[in-house]
Amino acid sequence: MTVKNEDYVRSLLRKMERVNYIKPSEVPDIDLYMDQVTTFMDEHLKSCKRYEDDKMLTKTMINNYTKNNLLPSPSKKKYSKEHMLLLIFIYYFKSFLSISDIQMIFEPLTERFYGKLDGISLEEIYKEVYRFERNQIDRYVKSVIRQYKDAEETFQNAENEEDREFLTTFSFICMLSFDVYCKKMMIEKIIDEQLAPMAAKREKREKEKEKK
Repeated sequence: MTVKNEDYVRSLLRKMERVNYIKPSEVPDIDLYMDQVTTFMDEHLKSCKRYEDDKMLTKTMINNYTKNNLLPSPSKKKYSKEHMLLLIFIYYFKSFLSISDIQMIFEPLTERFYGKLDGISLEEIYKEVYRFERNQIDRYVKSVIRQYKDAEETFQNAENEEDREFLTTFSFICMLSFDVYCKKMMIEKIIDEQLAPMAAKREKREKEKEKK
């Protein structure tokens, strides 16, 4: 399907606005077994599925996250509310970041805030990020509409309407892709220039402790 007009773009954006973000209040306060975790994620993120058979989270994925130190090990095969919050973050990050990059982000997050009884909790962090992201929707809609209008101005000299429709769609996809590409590069730069040195310092401190 080609991008035919602004109404079509707005209809896509309305679908995006209806995507099920998992509200902080929806995350269970009780510990869950693996099957309950995957069922919860499937039910609450089903609007994010591209295809009906897509699985939002599998047992293999969860085990791999634990092996790669993205997720603390469960207690007696049960996953806490903090585990669930981390899994939700992982779900969003993994669509555009590598496992090693997510690990770089999560190491200080879990070290400083996972299992803490005082100070800022993981739940508070999730609530704040959730509130912030929901507030970004209006800005995002305006930005995408502006990009589409720019795309409409391209290839005015196309020989026929069908070619012009396709080229407008292609231009719009390129603009959206470039936006994603630039933001991904920025995130990677932040990881490399800010989080990587922090990780190196932690590793140095741990080695010094081992020597003592």
